[in-house]
Amino acid sequence: MSAPLAYLRLVKAGFVLAREGVFSLLPREDAPLAVRFGLWCADRITQKGVDNKSKGERLNAALNRLGPSYIKLGQFLATRPDIVGPDIAEGLGKLRDDVPPFPDATARQIITANLNRSVDVLYTSFSAPIAAASIAQVHKATIADGDTEKTVAVKVLRPDVRMRFQKDLESFYAAARLVQTLDPSSRRLRPVAVVDTLARSVTMEMDLRIEAAALSEMSEIAQDDPLFAVPSIDWDRTGRDVLTIDWVDGLKMADLDGLEKAGHDKSALATNLIQIFLRHALNHGFFHADMHQGNMFVDAQSRIVAIDFGIMGRIGPKERKFLAEILYGFIKRDYLRIAEVHFEAGYVPATQSVEDFAQALRAVGEPIHGQSAQDISMAKLLGLLFEITELFDMQTRTELLMLQKTMVVVEGVSRSLDSNFDMWSAAEPVLRDWLTDNLGPGAKLEQAANGLSSIGRLLNELPQLADRAAHASKALDDMALAGLRLDDASLARLAHYQARENRTSRIALVVMAVSAAAVALAYVF
Repeated sequence: MSAPLAYLRLVKAGFVLAREGVFSLLPREDAPLAVRFGLWCADRITQKGVDNKSKGERLNAALNRLGPSYIKLGQFLATRPDIVGPDIAEGLGKLRDDVPPFPDATARQIITANLNRSVDVLYTSFSAPIAAASIAQVHKATIADGDTEKTVAVKVLRPDVRMRFQKDLESFYAAARLVQTLDPSSRRLRPVAVVDTLARSVTMEMDLRIEAAALSEMSEIAQDDPLFAVPSIDWDRTGRDVLTIDWVDGLKMADLDGLEKAGHDKSALATNLIQIFLRHALNHGFFHADMHQGNMFVDAQSRIVAIDFGIMGRIGPKERKFLAEILYGFIKRDYLRIAEVHFEAGYVPATQSVEDFAQALRAVGEPIHGQSAQDISMAKLLGLLFEITELFDMQTRTELLMLQKTMVVVEGVSRSLDSNFDMWSAAEPVLRDWLTDNLGPGAKLEQAANGLSSIGRLLNELPQLADRAAHASKALDDMALAGLRLDDASLARLAHYQARENRTSRIALVVMAVSAAAVALAYVF
């Protein structure tokens, strides 16, 4: 898509957002003059009645009007409260796909094209769509399983969703570049890099084989867990645009009355949910990153069964240690240790004061500890943490944002199950066990043994390393004596590359100039 078209699509999106009163949610006191003027203009075209709507309702209405790509953008920005602010992130976190299904005949064509067999051959029965979202929709089907039939769920990707997302993506990039131009301070948050991350995430989500692989990996983690389960994959009936898994028999976690009538202990489910999430994140560095009520079921054995593995999160060993120590530090009110962990991880520049940062953390933690258990909110804690990061020049940690957002969602689900849910009490045993296993005396002995093993491997490789070093030293001595020589072919290639680079630079300047003129004309007309 050309730059002018991208900007025109962006203007259209801005009009829809303004009409739904979304821009009125943005803070203005510290915004640059150009941004304040734009927000003032947006207020002039806001439709009547939006003041009676909550933030979540306004965002839902606007993004659903704009279509699947913008729904995904909203869900993604819910993971970035550092950019949109904790309040708007919370509203975006409630965004759920509300998209009409596409025709059953189209779904059958997609399945046939992907699996090279007709639906009637693959399945003994195939229903109309039972659920539809921005990326795909789900059908209920049955397959022959020996002398019986097995019920399965068939997820089918929307037609042309990749093409539509690619078009909207150009508008997202245009918006990111515009934000950076109008508000230079936003460059710390790297808006263009944010769009890059969104593009990678959705590209993976639009290949259902990748989702199947994530589900398969999670099933290995869950196989010995009596409290958690995932459906099995039918690989023979799975392709890029089709995913077939076992049908989940259970109650949705959103069905609170149904859970109570079925005799499930909702308080135990609330505790199990947060502990399952933390065990996955800390022990395996791999977790379901979209754990809202619609993706969680409870089966007859009171196990939590997860579906929809399109959005997954990963964190490395360093981030796991950081997470465990930070949360445990808040539980124990050890603010100096929390500050030290930030500095040890390199998340706060060494030029800052550890003691001052600990004081700021105390300002975050103490008001929360002064509240009753049901009022202690992880969402509130994270919101306050984001407020102090800029004071200490702390860079955004993108690898932790998905985890933090998921934790807030999980907390919300747990509170819906038990209004008196104490997240800190539920989390403490998992955090304590992980810290004991990974940072206690036994773990240090294991780390020492691993270190000795590494030293042993290095000693074994010393003769080869010494030999390579001797060769490199001799080559440098020869070069110093004889000088660096290039043959005629090498010189010719260097001249060719230099000439091509000069031509490319001139072409780039011309393209930039033409694009700037086109954008100017688009604004004029």
